[in-house]
Amino acid sequence: MTGIMDGVLRMTMNDSAAGLLGMTGGPATLAPPGGLAPGLRERVAQGLVRRGEVLGWAASTDGAGRAPEPFHDLTGWECDRSSVHLEDFVPVEVVDAGHAPVIGEAGQRVLLLHGVALALEVSRLARALHPPGPVRCVVTANETNATFRFHQIRPGESWNAADLDGYADDKVIVVERGPFAAL
Repeated sequence: MTGIMDGVLRMTMNDSAAGLLGMTGGPATLAPPGGLAPGLRERVAQGLVRRGEVLGWAASTDGAGRAPEPFHDLTGWECDRSSVHLEDFVPVEVVDAGHAPVIGEAGQRVLLLHGVALALEVSRLARALHPPGPVRCVVTANETNATFRFHQIRPGESWNAADLDGYADDKVIVVERGPFAAL
């Protein structure tokens, strides 16, 4: 696993994602070509809001004091509500293989770059909330899709497994922004 720590910003990724992004030799430029896709910029422009115990897109009307069924915790619920399929917003080549769409490694790389850029924007928005709260963004890409999700960081709850290299079929990047002192 490769990691970057910058003050209250942490980024970790599995070896598969690091290799695809060229991170194995050190930090690389992680800006997506042409900047963040317009549809993703619109999501960022909506902003974030905390409603009760949950964090979400400001345009969403979702709010919860506890995890509604079928979710076991607020983290899973937030990830479900914040989920974005990046290929719906970022133009990449998708080949129809008959049984499922196929996105090549070049497309997966572009989707990961947009996911990281979106994660940095979401973490900036979460830090600007009053009070600021810790947020975790999870970006995954594989040969069929790429997904972005976020959730507040809560003790004992996480959307992703601690061992990112355990995701054999996915490239995984996790971006976290504190404050972490209360955790």
